[in-house]
Amino acid sequence: MCAHVLVAEDDEKQAELIRRSLLAAGHTATVVHDGAAALDAARRLGPDLVVLDLMLPVLDGFAVCRALRGGDGGPDIPVVMLTARSAEDDLLLGLELGADDYLTKPYSPRELMARIRTVLRRSGRGGARDGDPGVRAAGISVDPVRHEVRCDGVLVDCTPAEFQILLAMAGEPDRVFTRRQLLQATRGFDRASTERAVDVHIMNLRRKIEADPRRPVRLLTVFGVGYKLSGGRP
Repeated sequence: MCAHVLVAEDDEKQAELIRRSLLAAGHTATVVHDGAAALDAARRLGPDLVVLDLMLPVLDGFAVCRALRGGDGGPDIPVVMLTARSAEDDLLLGLELGADDYLTKPYSPRELMARIRTVLRRSGRGGARDGDPGVRAAGISVDPVRHEVRCDGVLVDCTPAEFQILLAMAGEPDRVFTRRQLLQATRGFDRASTERAVDVHIMNLRRKIEADPRRPVRLLTVFGVGYKLSGGRP
C-alpha cells in the first residue's frame, strides 16, 4: 500500500523522523510546519492522509481538522492527530471533529506507521494509483514497492543510498534538500557516509539520469544550500 501523506508538525526534528519513517514504509510525504500551510498543501496536493499535530502555529490542529474533514467546505481527508496533551476533552474534541485516530506524544514511529496503515485500509485510500505505486518528477519514476528507478521509462541501476535519495527528492519535487537532509535519507544504507559523500551520490546519479551530467536539467544544485529534483520535464 503506497500513499501520499501530508505531515503537519511544527517540530522539525519530529517531522523529519515521521517523513523518513513514511519513506521507509513505501509512502511519499510532504511536510509543512503550520496550520495554514497544511490547509494549502491539502487543497493543492490531495493527499491520502494527514498526520496532524494539534499544537500548530497560525491555525491549530482543531481548526485544520475541521476543514480537512469537510466542515468548512474543504477536502474530506483522513486524519491521524498527534498531541503532547493527553486531556480527555482534547481527545474527545479531536474525534468529534473527525480525526480518524489519535496518538499522544511520546509515541514510537512503528506505532504511528501501524495506525496509518489501519486508517488507510479503513478509508480505502493509498492503493496503487493507475497501477503504479511510484512517485514521479522530471521524467524520473521511483517505485518503493518494486525498488525500481526509471528514467524516461528506462530502468536505472541505483545503489540503495542513491535510491533513497531519489525517493526523498521525487516525493517533494522542487524542494531544496540540504546535504544533511539527504544524508539522513540514506541512514541504515550508508552508515559510514559524511555530508560530502552526498555530493558523490549526486554526481553518480547525474551520470545515470542526465543526458549531459555536466549540465544537469533534472538534478539541480542550489548553490550554498543543497540540491533539488526539478518538478517539470527536462
